Amino acid sequence: QVQLVESGGGLVQPGGSLRLSCAASVTIFSFSAMAWYRQGRRNQRELVARITLGDIITYGDSVKGRFTIARDNDKNTVYLQMNSLKPDDTAVYYCNALRGSSNMNYWGKGTLVTVSL
Repeated sequence: QVQLVESGGGLVQPGGSLRLSCAASVTIFSFSAMAWYRQGRRNQRELVARITLGDIITYGDSVKGRFTIARDNDKNTVYLQMNSLKPDDTAVYYCNALRGSSNMNYWGKGTLVTVSL
């Protein structure tokens, strides 16, 4: 059974940094893509960043230049480095994995990031 466990959320001041981790219970080579989504005040889940098996990376417009997604295949973990955080980045951040062979989507339970003074 696939499990995705996020960690690294918390309270940070504007301009600060956090690094989120998403640990998978299976090899991440089994996924065609892994991504981070967030759900904030507007209650709409939006794409933050995605990395494919071929290391093609996509970022949401609001985080380009500030966030970086990376994968560690040996640790079956995907990271999201978040810099220059803004109050609008406050949200629950979810890890997502897509298994292309079956078109199955997997989600973690989320980790809360709060950007505030």
